[in-house]
Amino acid sequence: MAIKRNKRFHAEVHASSMSDIMFFLLLFFLIISTLANPNVIKMTLPKSKVNEKTNKQHVSISVTEEKQYFIDKQPVAFEELEKELLAKVGNDKEQTVVVRIPFNLQVQDLVDVLQIGVKNNMKFVIATNPK
Repeated sequence: MAIKRNKRFHAEVHASSMSDIMFFLLLFFLIISTLANPNVIKMTLPKSKVNEKTNKQHVSISVTEEKQYFIDKQPVAFEELEKELLAKVGNDKEQTVVVRIPFNLQVQDLVDVLQIGVKNNMKFVIATNPK
């Protein structure tokens, strides 16, 4: 009597190592996304007790301690700041402009930037750190 055995090859995929790889990728991207900051220009902002967060799209003006001006990370001379800001905002006068200025600069430097907003009827907000 001849008994045939069924010895067919069955392909198997071991998913245990795949789940480890996916876990490490997820962890990597979570860490990288928390380190990625839209404001690459580092400065110490003034402190305040009350903060509000803006969820809207906004234009950012940054002033460094050396009085270098940036609009959304693009360097701009102070003389060209108003023209470049108006070009960036366009016709949308309701768009918020966030001013990031170090706490140790003079008040006159802040006022010079805010006068551009008053002159053109724009909404300006000063960025602060929580106390």
